[in-house]
Amino acid sequence: MALTFTGSGSDETRLAIVYELSDALYRTKVGLTRNESSVLVDLALKEITDAIAEGETVKLSSFGTFTVRKKGQRIGRNPKTGVVVPIVPRHVAVFKASAIMKQKIQNKTKSNAPNEATVPSLRTIATEPVS
Repeated sequence: MALTFTGSGSDETRLAIVYELSDALYRTKVGLTRNESSVLVDLALKEITDAIAEGETVKLSSFGTFTVRKKGQRIGRNPKTGVVVPIVPRHVAVFKASAIMKQKIQNKTKSNAPNEATVPSLRTIATEPVS
């Protein structure tokens, strides 16, 4: 299953996520209609979002953990003008992938890497006759 998301707005991205996940859930033949699948995904994402907004840690097994981290006030600098600007303290959402997710990513990137047999080495290129 490949999920692709387009759009720059958060509503467009959220709708794309709900659509893609609900469609994937529908295709698994668990007995839910497309509408029921969409409602289920929407409710799950709402619960996750609400919990993160409340500052709770959300752990999704085999996927990862969402936490909220408090960032303190610091000094920033406008790169164009060089003017020093204070950056106010804030809370940010942080995602940490699980070990299983990291392993899947590593295996996927290794399988997408070019095979050594198909990539000519510098020695082969240097010894080929020039036409």
